[in-house]
Amino acid sequence: MIDWLKIKLQYVLPKHALSRLVGKFAAGEYGATTTFIIKQFIKQFNVDMSEAKESDPAAYPSFNAFFTRELKPGLREFSADETELGHAVDGTVSQLGPIEGDTIFQAKGHHYSLTALLGGDAQLAAPFKGGDFATIYLSPRDYHRIHMPLTGKLTDMVYVPGELFSVNPLTAQNVPGLFARNERVVAIFDTDIGKVAIVLVGATIVASIETIWAGTVTPPAGKNVTHWQYTDSAGDSITLEKGAEMGLFKLGSTIVACFEPNKVDFGALKAGDVTRLGETFATLKTAD
Repeated sequence: MIDWLKIKLQYVLPKHALSRLVGKFAAGEYGATTTFIIKQFIKQFNVDMSEAKESDPAAYPSFNAFFTRELKPGLREFSADETELGHAVDGTVSQLGPIEGDTIFQAKGHHYSLTALLGGDAQLAAPFKGGDFATIYLSPRDYHRIHMPLTGKLTDMVYVPGELFSVNPLTAQNVPGLFARNERVVAIFDTDIGKVAIVLVGATIVASIETIWAGTVTPPAGKNVTHWQYTDSAGDSITLEKGAEMGLFKLGSTIVACFEPNKVDFGALKAGDVTRLGETFATLKTAD
């Protein structure tokens, strides 16, 4: 009954207004009050501050500064082996597996459209049909910066307006088409294994999604899908090396990574597994 109520409330709450209000508060600098809130958050969610570049809660002027904290240098090293992809985030696998045509598995009884996920552009989605996907959920305690699983050259970024449902496991199991209806930012890269899409999915109280090359993409929330293209001829070519930071969430959320057919093997990785930035995410499939 409590779970049912939690889901129903999400349909009626003013999620965008609530998220922007929380975002404004999280960006504020309130001295001792901010430090107190950060300490309570650390305690509530068992955040491991020994991994943070700055471990003292009082060193963070705002909650956002704490939430987007950097890790200690060298803490998450990516393998130099080019046949391995590194995990892009600290989180937990929500689902992963094959993309069945244009359909991605969300949870038992729920699927959603690949094309819808990428903003409704069939041409953009075409390379990933029949490929593979992995959905990774970032909990409140996790590190919230996203890094490149392999080296890639940015070709497209798409902002897709939408809802801001929670993306926790309960909501994923109960809200149809969740990841294709929430606000999101899609980044498409050219890599040595073809096209790779990394989708940054917004959620309730996710007050901001940022990328390294564009800064804050949202807010403000737009009403229309917006598509940016990055080309060599325009002089705006952007290449990010394996392990490089590519974006961040204020506050936490989910990423969906999509790959072309027959390019990656997730091995024994499965739903529910904890992911650690830089550790082996997948290996490259060899040509038959």
